[in-house]
Amino acid sequence: MTTLGHEILGHGPRRVMVLHGWFGDHGIWAPTYPLLDGEAFTYAFPDYRGYGASRAIEGAYTIAEIAGDALALADQLGWERFSLLGHSMGGMVAQRVAIDAPGRIEAAVCVTPVPASGVPLPPEVAALFASAASNEQAALGVIETSLGSRLTPALARSILAHQRATAEPVAFGDYFHAFSTTDFSDRAGALRAPLLVLVGEHDAGVSSDFVQATFPRMYPHAQIETLPNAGHYPMLETPAYLVTRAEAFLRQHGG
Repeated sequence: MTTLGHEILGHGPRRVMVLHGWFGDHGIWAPTYPLLDGEAFTYAFPDYRGYGASRAIEGAYTIAEIAGDALALADQLGWERFSLLGHSMGGMVAQRVAIDAPGRIEAAVCVTPVPASGVPLPPEVAALFASAASNEQAALGVIETSLGSRLTPALARSILAHQRATAEPVAFGDYFHAFSTTDFSDRAGALRAPLLVLVGEHDAGVSSDFVQATFPRMYPHAQIETLPNAGHYPMLETPAYLVTRAEAFLRQHGG
């Protein structure tokens, strides 16, 4: 059995699996660490195969594989029931976990998430994203656009530096194809857990219009909120507000 490298924070009775996005390992969540309520929650931050503490673990680098590895980690931790907090590609993984194991998931918070239907991109845009694995300017362009092209360029550079330091290029490239082309929306009805979708006000990638066009038809029970003054990386842009909204929802709907 493959055991993902992971970090545990907190010691509270409510358990939360935190699933990172495409650009780098779970360390992208570091600005939220001092803001988390460790008395109420225990957070597990895994790294996917090819990333961070799991960088040496080879795999197929698919959404289904990440979901299976996350459930295996929950088993290892003795977590029969738990909640999910997923960012971007990790938001897609959170949906897959909640669909694959509906009886185990108490609630899910998806932050600027990729929907279960994937992200159909025009060929030229897909080529730009695919080139981000080796082309610095392409990668910075993808990040800047997702941030709304409104913040200091140093933020995009720091996100890219984090990605380059924590992700295997092959895994990074394969995960792009995974989150953009995977479609398990035909199984969306199996997601029964309370679901909060948080959308960055300035996110030009996972925009409010895109979320409204995809999530309500798949998950009529989903609660959708806008994160003010945030783009695609609210854990870096507005960490205190992100934690406030996520933990409020998990307190309300968690076990």
